[in-house]
Amino acid sequence: MTMIDIMLPYYGDVSLMQAAVQSVRSQADPGWRLTVVDDTTEPTVPGWFESLADERIRYFRNERNLGVTGNFNRCLDLAEHELMTMLGADDLLLPNYVGTVLAAYRAHPGVGMIQPGVAVIDEHGQPVRALVDEAKKRLYAPRVTDRRLMGGEDLAASLLRGNWLYFPSIAWRTEAIKAVGFRTDLRTTQDLALELELIERGEQMLVDSTVCFQYRRHRGSVSSKMALDGGRFTEERQLFLMMADRMKARGWRRAERAARYHSASRLHALTLLPTAVRDGQRDVAQALAKHAFGTQRPR
Repeated sequence: MTMIDIMLPYYGDVSLMQAAVQSVRSQADPGWRLTVVDDTTEPTVPGWFESLADERIRYFRNERNLGVTGNFNRCLDLAEHELMTMLGADDLLLPNYVGTVLAAYRAHPGVGMIQPGVAVIDEHGQPVRALVDEAKKRLYAPRVTDRRLMGGEDLAASLLRGNWLYFPSIAWRTEAIKAVGFRTDLRTTQDLALELELIERGEQMLVDSTVCFQYRRHRGSVSSKMALDGGRFTEERQLFLMMADRMKARGWRRAERAARYHSASRLHALTLLPTAVRDGQRDVAQALAKHAFGTQRPR
């Protein structure tokens, strides 16, 4: 029987983490195990997990703070089942998540990545239609009414135009993701770097349109803070230019062009520009404008 390891690298709000844990415990399909790797020093958290007395849940607390990437990689080390997902500590599984993912994997055994349908909520758990999500849905994500298998240059070019995936919702073949791991030199683009590396290794992605995951979007995230100080886009630019060279070396010219122009990343910077101008952040505004309107001609 195929099982999925739900890995939860925890840092942040205790109540949101507890809601995430309860959403796992509410799964209709029993084919899961939850592993929480605690990177905090919150005193009440170990006792809360002990009070659950749930043998399906493993709880670990790091002896020292590992940071985002370090904790992600520790979660990879602890995953043992054929599939795994890296659940965000503030996201929620709908009750059909495990059943949806396992059914998709049975239909396409051995697939490297499964992206199920996602609904976006705000910090209060209410549905939200943020511009970035509308752009993902309407401009960049493929049209899928049931399931669609993607890979190779088609998938690479699609993600380099605009990363329409929701990383915490993705189910991974554990063997595949462990072979790559998370880059320690990246803070906000580890997901895209990982996905592209897997694609280059020949892994495919199955997109399933069944909505079974709630992704929480709020301004308190690391990526949001880095975007407003310009750090996110510096990192994105470096990754895109590196990937453009790699795509060129593979002969994937459409993917190379998508990486050099990185249209979704430019659009994101453009949406943040008015806020930087309004708040008098001149240096940030200049950096955002350069990222949004600069050109990168194919070599």
